[in-house]
Amino acid sequence: MPRVSEEHLERRRRQILEAARTCFIRKGIHATSMQDIFTEAGLSAGAVYRYFKSKNEIIEANIATVIGDLRTFFTALADGDPLLPVDEVVERLASHVVTLSGENGPLRLAPQAWALAMHDPEIAAYVADNVTDLRDTWTLYIRRLVDAGLLPAETDVVAAGKTLFALFPGFLIQRLLLKDFGPEDMRRGLKALTRESMLTLTA
Repeated sequence: MPRVSEEHLERRRRQILEAARTCFIRKGIHATSMQDIFTEAGLSAGAVYRYFKSKNEIIEANIATVIGDLRTFFTALADGDPLLPVDEVVERLASHVVTLSGENGPLRLAPQAWALAMHDPEIAAYVADNVTDLRDTWTLYIRRLVDAGLLPAETDVVAAGKTLFALFPGFLIQRLLLKDFGPEDMRRGLKALTRESMLTLTA
């Protein structure tokens, strides 16, 4: 018998992940059963288990897909030349978050993955690793600003990176639930707050 091509295997894998994502968005991750995924994909249990040993593996693969896309996009922004100002990076990244969190967008699963991570150690470890990678990219970007003389040499780049990362879960929640917050608002809000007169003066 001819060997199955790598292209065919990858197509089948994507088919399963897309079916699972559809179910997760429609029913919620917790309420979705493996049988739901088999049915949505139009595949037998054996066909699905050939690619993924468990529902957790399917969840992790979906997280990896969206985080990988987000990380690639953000790394290009953070490492690019010329070095972009913070408000522009924030707006561009927020625009990409909007693209990934549309009606069937994979980033819509993020809040569900965060909730699962509170109770499932396996998912928690996976989510933590991905969050750390994104947060570290912010830290590296802040370090570039310091090295370029755009921020003071004594800037706490780790704290600054953690703080900028923290803006985006809140942005996503507002996009998904309130639908009244856009990338332009994010940029204007950041610029409005970054005024020296609003900060505590250090001795």
